[in-house]
Amino acid sequence: MKRAFTLAALTAGFLSAADIPRPAPKAAFPAPAGQTIDVSRHAGKVIALEFLLTTCPHCQKTAQILQRMQDEYGSRGFQVLGVATNTDQPALVEQFRSQFGVKFPVGWGAREPVHAYLQHPVMLTMYMPQLVFIDRTGQIRAQYPGGHAFFDEMKQPANIRAEIERLLNDKGAAAPPAAKPVSRAVVKK
Repeated sequence: MKRAFTLAALTAGFLSAADIPRPAPKAAFPAPAGQTIDVSRHAGKVIALEFLLTTCPHCQKTAQILQRMQDEYGSRGFQVLGVATNTDQPALVEQFRSQFGVKFPVGWGAREPVHAYLQHPVMLTMYMPQLVFIDRTGQIRAQYPGGHAFFDEMKQPANIRAEIERLLNDKGAAAPPAAKPVSRAVVKK
């Protein structure tokens, strides 16, 4: 009995969602030409942070949508940042940006720090892309894993636009989102 309880408790912990809202952890990721993408450098802006694989078609499509949103909302205080998690990220980042018309900064990150940032258990598969929205006060207000309905092919641009608009128009403190986004591809039923 004790063994079954322990297994159930461990499983429940793995299936739990990341805390939303929560303060965005301090994070800096290496980028091409010796640069660094420091998330805190964009404090005061609404940030969409895409964790991606440069070879993932879903990540590529999301990055293209985010680039269009950056072009449209950048002047209003919106910033897109990308973090590649492939094993050969440095060699692939510039090729990815060029091939898919991505002008926003893209760096790379190792598996463990990315999992920690996302509050994603290392024992579970991470489906890509992972998309995090940070408000002007530095709070993570939404987080969506690959495979989530948020990335539905027909609705993804409208879903991203809605998150950006919501956060750009929020003049107050970080309030809980209308519907709590799921931060794991595995969901308890």
